[in-house]
Amino acid sequence: MNDNPANRLSNAFAKAHPALVCFVTAGDGDTDANLDALVAGGADVIELGMPFTDPMADGPAIQAANLRSLGKGTTTADVLAIATRFRARHPDVPLVLMGYANPMVRRGPEWFASAAADAGVDGVICVDLGPEEDEDLGPALRDAGIAVIRLATPTTHDARLPQVLEGAGGFLYYVSVAGITGKQQAASGSIAEAVARLKAQTDLPVAVGFGVRTPEQAADIAAHADGVVVGSALVELVGEHGENAPDRLREAVSALAKAVHSAERAQP
Repeated sequence: MNDNPANRLSNAFAKAHPALVCFVTAGDGDTDANLDALVAGGADVIELGMPFTDPMADGPAIQAANLRSLGKGTTTADVLAIATRFRARHPDVPLVLMGYANPMVRRGPEWFASAAADAGVDGVICVDLGPEEDEDLGPALRDAGIAVIRLATPTTHDARLPQVLEGAGGFLYYVSVAGITGKQQAASGSIAEAVARLKAQTDLPVAVGFGVRTPEQAADIAAHADGVVVGSALVELVGEHGENAPDRLREAVSALAKAVHSAERAQP
């Protein structure tokens, strides 16, 4: 059961250093071992991708991971089982499901929210369900005690931002570039400006992702943001090394965590 997911997420961002948020796709490789490797490497928050046939926001690496996972027959029930096992092994590490609306709502939002809560999920990111469509999933998640984690982008203007933030929880995920995952990275200066603009309108932590691949890039972002999200670079390791990926993931995450956790905070 999901004892207090809000505490797990808030605790992750209340540490003395920025949080490292790491993503892998459920059903791709040995997912249980991959998740354990992320935790062992020093990840503060885990994002578990729900495979989908049309992951329109994702680049080639995560698209390929979705196809590998679906090719093995991974279902929503399998994803929830992975989450349940993760929660049993790691009672204090926040777990966020990230994916698309269809698998989340096809059996009804209340069913999905209840099942996710029972699995120990702390937050949900639904990529293709904007705040204007919050009623389709948001109330059910919040009633189950699960944070609705929203996305903001460089094109999210000030007039729309309050709507994005209404009903949001956990953290605000700033997509630092307009485009798909893994292809490019925004300049540090534009990220600093964007984070400052977002934090002027919300008390939620702001985590920045899309295009973060190296410890140096992660440290640059961590100087300005409350968290750094790394996904495609880790998913590529799973694609390249398969069942042998956990050791590579642990090494990569350890280097990223060291960079993020020791980043010098920029002066406002």
